[in-house]
Amino acid sequence: MNDPTAAKISTPRRLKILTYNVHSCIGTDRRLDPARIAEVIALLQPDIIGLQELDVGRSRTGGVDQAQVIASLLSMDFHFHAALNIAEERYGDAILTALPARLVKAGELPSLGEQRGALWVEVDCGDRKLQIFNTHLGLFGKDRMGQINCLLGPEWLGQQMLSHQPRILIGDLNSTPITRTYKQAAKALNDAHSACVARPKATFPSRFPLLRLDHVFVSDEIRVVEVEAVSTPLTRRASDHLPLLATVEV
Repeated sequence: MNDPTAAKISTPRRLKILTYNVHSCIGTDRRLDPARIAEVIALLQPDIIGLQELDVGRSRTGGVDQAQVIASLLSMDFHFHAALNIAEERYGDAILTALPARLVKAGELPSLGEQRGALWVEVDCGDRKLQIFNTHLGLFGKDRMGQINCLLGPEWLGQQMLSHQPRILIGDLNSTPITRTYKQAAKALNDAHSACVARPKATFPSRFPLLRLDHVFVSDEIRVVEVEAVSTPLTRRASDHLPLLATVEV
């Protein structure tokens, strides 16, 4: 006889989440190659990707739309936000996925130095809605604290309607675990890397990683299965950051 409660129990969905600062697709060998970035990503087979430092229409990188090129090569949809606009040239962050998704918000974060921004995309994950936030925080501590407080506040992750929804914050926070910025994020969310690895690996610089700047933070509704700072000959050449890959269950 069928259990009438069985239909009410949702099976966890396993997903791979990637955060990757691609350095305008210029590798440590000084080669400009968006296709190489796409190759790195394809080998890792993530479901949801947050990219930072993308050039769109910038003369320094051939005027191409790097977000569009990478998404096309991966057969994914994407949402891009330009943290920096200079005439027709743009520079910023993107979220890519082949899953059903919609852009909820894209906007600037408070910045005294170089302008920074964030993206919020809602992704359909079975019978759940997964909230993905991607950002690239500033170089200065005062900027970063203002930016993380804004992201954790009621305009972004701290919205009351999200209090019981699965949320993931990914990006290059320019913050190691000893910084106030990191500690502020870790108060509100769980650091996926340290949750499942006793000694999390650094992500920057890619050739000789010394600093853990790239992070995946998750809310309590998400179980972390595995996290890896992916270091291979290819990833050490493709960008000055290593990609950080988290496998989670929602």
